[in-house]
Amino acid sequence: MYVTSDPSAPWLIAGLGNPGPEYAMNRHNVGFLVVDLLAERIGGRFKRAGKAQAQIVEGRIGPPGPMNRRVILVKPMSFMNLSGGPVNALKDFYKVPLANIVAIHDELDIDYGTLRLKLGGGDNGHNGLKSMTKAMGADYHRVRFGIGRPPGRMPVADFVLRDFSSTERKELDYFVDRAADAVECLVIEGLERAQGTYNS
Repeated sequence: MYVTSDPSAPWLIAGLGNPGPEYAMNRHNVGFLVVDLLAERIGGRFKRAGKAQAQIVEGRIGPPGPMNRRVILVKPMSFMNLSGGPVNALKDFYKVPLANIVAIHDELDIDYGTLRLKLGGGDNGHNGLKSMTKAMGADYHRVRFGIGRPPGRMPVADFVLRDFSSTERKELDYFVDRAADAVECLVIEGLERAQGTYNS
């Protein structure tokens, strides 16, 4: 196990989603949207990650000095229910402590646009988290992006694999921007500060 108290240890920030243009604006792909914005902020472009089935951007987040953090942004290319394999491979390759891993994912049990940050816990039926926890344990950070429950009797699978509605898309950029801010705060200032600022 890697030492978790080392401030020089890198952070691995995984946005969860499905690869391919047909999934790009699905509710299930909000993790991809957030890491895309983080990559834009640090001036990086995603590239294939060697043998790992993922795309990555390497860079730094935070002001110059002791609060500056090395980060690896990750989009697993394995489809949601197999996310754990690529993330775990990159964790081992970059020697990232489990406590320095962040999963950004859609969350059904939270109202649309609401954020909840936490460390560890269950997967709540989310196949991406289930795969990550099976691959490396549950003690990683989660940035949970609320998408709300399906309307009426719509099956959950249909709901998460549909694009955000036109009404939702009016606010989507704002909510994705706020989620990216929350990730940066978590990495630079810690979970407690990020929860106090962004858990709403």
